Amino acid sequence: MPMIHLILGIVPIVALTDDPHPFLGEVSEWQGFVRYDVRFGDADAIVIEPSEPLPGRPWAWRGEFFGAFPNADIELLRRGWYLVYLGVPDQFGSTKAMKQWEKFYDMLVREYGFTPKPALIGLSRGALYCMAWAARHPDRTLLVYLDNGVCDFKSWPGGRPKGLGEGKGSPEDWVKLLCAYGFNDDKEAIAYPFNPVDHLEPLARAELPILLVYGDADTVVPHRENSEKLFERYQVLGGLVEQIVKPGQDHHPHGLDDPRPIVEFFERVRQRN
Repeated sequence: MPMIHLILGIVPIVALTDDPHPFLGEVSEWQGFVRYDVRFGDADAIVIEPSEPLPGRPWAWRGEFFGAFPNADIELLRRGWYLVYLGVPDQFGSTKAMKQWEKFYDMLVREYGFTPKPALIGLSRGALYCMAWAARHPDRTLLVYLDNGVCDFKSWPGGRPKGLGEGKGSPEDWVKLLCAYGFNDDKEAIAYPFNPVDHLEPLARAELPILLVYGDADTVVPHRENSEKLFERYQVLGGLVEQIVKPGQDHHPHGLDDPRPIVEFFERVRQRN
């Protein structure tokens, strides 16, 4: 069985190898698959290995909340995808988070043979990470799947407490967001022009497919301010977007009872590329 070897510290920049290094790390089991945990810089990294990897090592990259509502993740593993997570919590897709993602990406792709275009999975605030990556690197993204995703941080963690949306918001997380982005005050955060709903052109130009799964009664991340707004704006730009709406569903649970529509979206896109 191949293993994962993640080198800590500075990430070497080398050509994509035809003979990937074996993987090492603290080995355990997750949902019947081999799990590797390592410390990558100052972040915790997780790689789950499929029993029978697909050629080219396709991988799904979780933006946040590893292990939460995982049935689509598990089905992807069964079909030969790797599952990857890099823990940079409370960074909300900021530049600092993306710099760590970029180093980790270089490690996996250039030394360990992962396909250069990961599929991104963004649950809730994880969408901020995935959409930030896709906007910065549309050429390094296969697809984006958002599940009740935060597509505008004015809506969450802003929301009602800040007079910025219909949702519950989170004043504590708003303070963390100001710090993560280096905003001096609320005014700077509100004026920020690169929330996912406002920064879709790079994705549309790259014809990057997006799948949106969301409940239309979400009181935390209201769909009209997030998924629905992104869907409408991406369509106007000519972007490739699909949606699965869960009538009457609040923020939880994420995903679908039957994950096949999600996994089949991944497979369709992979086979086209």
